[in-house]
Amino acid sequence: MIEKAITNLIKKNSDNFSFKISNVINNENDFNNNFEIINGEKPDYITWSNIQSEITLLKQEEANVETKKASGKQKLLDLGLTEEEVKALIGV
Repeated sequence: MIEKAITNLIKKNSDNFSFKISNVINNENDFNNNFEIINGEKPDYITWSNIQSEITLLKQEEANVETKKASGKQKLLDLGLTEEEVKALIGV
């Protein structure tokens, strides 16, 4: 999730650079020791705090998708479709 968050931050800032994570990152100290920019210098917006905020946004987006899937499934069931028909249509 950390790599995805960093990639999203890079895209949001219209940047284009490569990075490397040399080990598992569980906290800010890990981030400082295991995150490396391959071509250039680390931008000011690539901070542990910003990464954590981006992870929160990504998790919320995932939760929203799941909520919408459940809502859509229920609406199809309410229209009279069977569980098997719903699953055939949307795979849920």
